[in-house]
Amino acid sequence: MSDIGFLSARLRRGDMSATEKLFQISWSFVFWLCCIAAFGFAMLYSAANGSLQPWAMPQMMRFGIGMLILIAVALIDVRLVMRYSYFFYALVMVLLLIVEVRGVIGGGAQRWIDLGFINLQPSELMKPAIVLALARYFQGVGLDDISHPLILAVPLALIGAPFVLIAIQPDLGTAGMILMGSVVMLFLAGVRLWKFAVVGAMGLAAIPIAWGLLREYQQKRVLTFLNPENDPLGAGYHILQSKIALGSGGLFGKGFMEGTQSHLNFLPERQTDFIFTMLAEELGLVGALTLIGLYVIVLIYGYAVAFGCRHQFGRMVALGLTTTFFLYFFINMAMVMGLIPVVGVPLPLISYGGTALFTLMFSAGILMNIWVHRDV
Repeated sequence: MSDIGFLSARLRRGDMSATEKLFQISWSFVFWLCCIAAFGFAMLYSAANGSLQPWAMPQMMRFGIGMLILIAVALIDVRLVMRYSYFFYALVMVLLLIVEVRGVIGGGAQRWIDLGFINLQPSELMKPAIVLALARYFQGVGLDDISHPLILAVPLALIGAPFVLIAIQPDLGTAGMILMGSVVMLFLAGVRLWKFAVVGAMGLAAIPIAWGLLREYQQKRVLTFLNPENDPLGAGYHILQSKIALGSGGLFGKGFMEGTQSHLNFLPERQTDFIFTMLAEELGLVGALTLIGLYVIVLIYGYAVAFGCRHQFGRMVALGLTTTFFLYFFINMAMVMGLIPVVGVPLPLISYGGTALFTLMFSAGILMNIWVHRDV
C-alpha cells in the first residue's frame, strides 16, 4: 500500500498520531482567524487612545490561550467529542444554575461567575454546547422518526431549559441567539417546515404576553429602536451616536485613532458592543467591508468542513457552529446600525471579552476536529 493510501486508511479508522493530526489541521483557516483577531487588537489599541492597556494586551494573551485551546480540541478523537457532548451540555447547565444562585451582577444583569482571573459567562458556553447536544441526539434518529412528536420532546427540552435560564438573567440577546441556532439545527435534522410555521404563529400570538413580561429597560430598548429620536439624550443616545459615527467614516474613514465620536467619548462601549462602529468611523466603508470579507471567508471554510464530512454528527456540528458564528457578527452589526434593538452580542474576535473569545476558539477547535476526522 502506498504512503497516501496507508494514511487514508488511518484517517478512516481514526488512529492517527497527534503529529499526523496536527498536519491535518487547516492552517489557512487558522490564518484567517488570526487576521480577524489582528483587526480586534488594533481597534482595542485605538480604543485605549494608543495604549496596549487595559484592553489590547489582555486580549492578545487570551487569544494566545485560545489558540492552544483550538489545537488541543482539534486533536481529540471526534468519537470522544460525540460521546461527551451531553456531559458538556450538562456541565454548562450546572454553571447556568450557579449563576442564578451566586452569579456576579453587572449592568443590572446577573450573568457571570467570578473565577478570580476571569468572569466566566456560562451563557456564551451554551452556544456550542447546545449545538453538540442536538447533533448528538439527532445522530441516532432517522428522518422517518423525526416526524413523531415524542421524538422532538427531548430536543425541545434541551433548547427550552437554557433559553429560560438565560432569558431571566436577563440576557435576551444571547437567549435569542441560542434559539435561532437551535432552530437551524432542527431544520438540518429534517423537521418539517410547517411545524416551524405553527410555532412561529404561536410566538406572534404570544407577543402581547411577552411584552408584559419584559423589564422596563427592555421595553424602552424596543421603543427606542422604533424611534430613537424620541429620547436623543436618554435611551436613544447610544444608537444615535453609533449612526453618526458610522456615517461620518465615509469611504476611507477618518484615519486610525482619529475617530472623533469614539475618542471624544460620544460613543459608548467602544471596546465591546460598539467596536464595529469605531472601526467604521476610523477605517471607513473599505475597512468595514474588509472585516466582513474576512468573516465570509471563515463562513466558507465552516461550510466546506460540513460538506466534506462523511458522518452526520460532524456535518450537523459544523453547520450549527458556522451558523452561530454568522449570528454573532450579523446581530452585532445590525444592532449598531439600528436595524435591530440593542442587545449584548459581541463582535467575534474583535470585541473585548474573555468568555466569548474562548468560546469562539473552542468552537473553531471543534470545526478543525471535524475536519481532521472527516473520514472517520
